[in-house]
Formats: sequence, C-alpha cells, structure tokens
Amino acid sequence: MVVVHKLQNLRFRTAIGFSFIGLFVFFLSNIVDEWRSFQGATVAVYVVAIASIILLTGYSGQISLGHGALLAIGAYAAALAQIYAHLPIWLCFVTAVLVTAFFGALLGVAAARLSGPYLAGTTLALAVGLPSIASQFSFLGGEQGISFSVGWPPLSLGSDFTQYKWFFWIATIAALIMMWFVRNILHSRYGRMWRAVKSNAVAAELTGIRIGASKVLAFTISSGVAGLAGALLAMITNNVSPSAFPLALSFSLATGAVLSGVNTLGGVMIGSLALVAIPEIASSASNLWSGSENTAMLLPELIVSALLILTVFLAPKGPIEKLRARHHR
Repeated sequence: MVVVHKLQNLRFRTAIGFSFIGLFVFFLSNIVDEWRSFQGATVAVYVVAIASIILLTGYSGQISLGHGALLAIGAYAAALAQIYAHLPIWLCFVTAVLVTAFFGALLGVAAARLSGPYLAGTTLALAVGLPSIASQFSFLGGEQGISFSVGWPPLSLGSDFTQYKWFFWIATIAALIMMWFVRNILHSRYGRMWRAVKSNAVAAELTGIRIGASKVLAFTISSGVAGLAGALLAMITNNVSPSAFPLALSFSLATGAVLSGVNTLGGVMIGSLALVAIPEIASSASNLWSGSENTAMLLPELIVSALLILTVFLAPKGPIEKLRARHHR
C-alpha cells in the first residue's frame, strides 16, 4: 500500500509539473517571434526523439545509431494517412505512432538476437538504406517527397495567431503527452524490468524475466515514440522526403541523447536545446570569422563533435546525473 501511494503521489506531481510547463509554453508563445516559435517547435520534436533513444539505450541497453530511419517511417505514415485515407490530423499522428511501432516490433525481433556493435551496425544500415529505398517508390513522392500539412490555426485563436505558433502549440502538447507516457512507463514494472536486463541479463532471466520479449517491447515502444517525432518534424517542414531524414539526423539525435544523459530522462531538454542552438551559434561564428559557406556548413558538425567529446570525458552519465551525484556527496 505504501508503494502504491508513493507511485500515485509521483504521478500526481508529474501531472502538475507538466501542466505548469504547458501554461509556461502558452504564455511564451504569445511573446516570442516567428523564428523563436519555429525553434521552440523544433526543440519539442527533439525532446520526443531523444526520449525514445533514452528509453531504448539508457534503460533497455540496446544501442541504436539509426533512429532517423524510424522518424522517417513515422513521417511517411502520417503523410500517407492524410493523403490517401483523409484522416484528421490527430489520427495521422496516432497512425505514425502505430505504424512505426509495428516496424519497430519487426526490427526488435531481429534486435533481440543482436547486441553491442552488431545491433548498432544494423540500425545504422537501416538509416543509410531507407532513404534510398523510399526514393524508388512513386507513391512516396520519390526524391521530391510528399506534403504533410496540419492546416491553418483555428480562427477562434485570433488573427494574430500565426502558423508557426500553431506548430509550436501542437509540437509542445504532443511532446508533453509523450514525455508523460514515457516517464510513467519507465517508472512502471516494465522500466524496472528493462533496467534489470541491462544491468545483468543472466540474473534477470533467473528471476523469470523473458529477455527476448523484454527487448522487443522496448524496441516497439521506442519506435512508436520516434514515429511521433518524425510526424512532428514533417509537420514543421511541411514535407516528407528522403533528404529530410539523412544519416546526419541519426548522429545528431544520438549526440543529443549523450548530451542529455542517456541514463536519465531529466536532461532531455539540454540535448534538445543544444541541437537547436548549435546551427545558430555556428552561423554567427562563421559570419564573425570568415563568412565562408564551407565554414558555415562544417562548423556545426565540429561543435557537435567537441561537445560530445567533452560530455563523455566530463559528464559521461549526463549533466543532470553529475549534479545529482555532487548533491549526494
């Protein structure tokens, strides 16, 4: 009874916290300009995508270097549901989650037999090959891709409520809902089961945990979360094409997870903000130093690499866990 009461209190506090975040975003959207609204929506997309990696790698112990491919599946699923099935926008997002979760389950069956670099290599190959495969099918739009639109904001929100603010609202609400779901499932028996398998698979199996089923479930849920991130990204760009989901996206998301702290969900905002801020910092630095186009293109990758190396050396478990450890000491 005590444990149940504590879990209920935790869920209540979590719901209150997420409600305050939603109110803060509501007021923030009314004072920022169009560009900041676009960046805020992008941050929300990265929050969902990085959370899916933390669930898979940080808790289940399965390494994925090709999460961008799962985002692409979700984006295409949402766009196809809108074009061919004419579903409402919220059902398009649900379709993206379910379709990507199904593909994740299929991939998870294979992933359950792999570990370490073999699993990382498999997901990496998926991220490399999937855009090339998608460009070969006409109903997917080829290299040009297909459009995905959530429409204009309702007139009841006022004439000053712009398209990018509408993106900001939708992405933030979707991110809050998905983060609430991920947080709850990580604090459930499934989260404890994944941590047990990651810590010691043999001991976990001796306690009755089915290792293969546990890994497949983690991959399925992580893929569904990534599918929502892909649909949200397609909403922001208004297009789904192979070039929108390059291999660099998978590497950026993996870097964002490391910057966040791959073993904790609490730092997910740090990695998301870093991924959005780095291109802007690189552009400003490039204009300040030389202004060359090559520098502007290469500098973001250099900054990401430097941050990744510094994080691994200075805070391998992430800045949040480092602060917690210092507080306990």
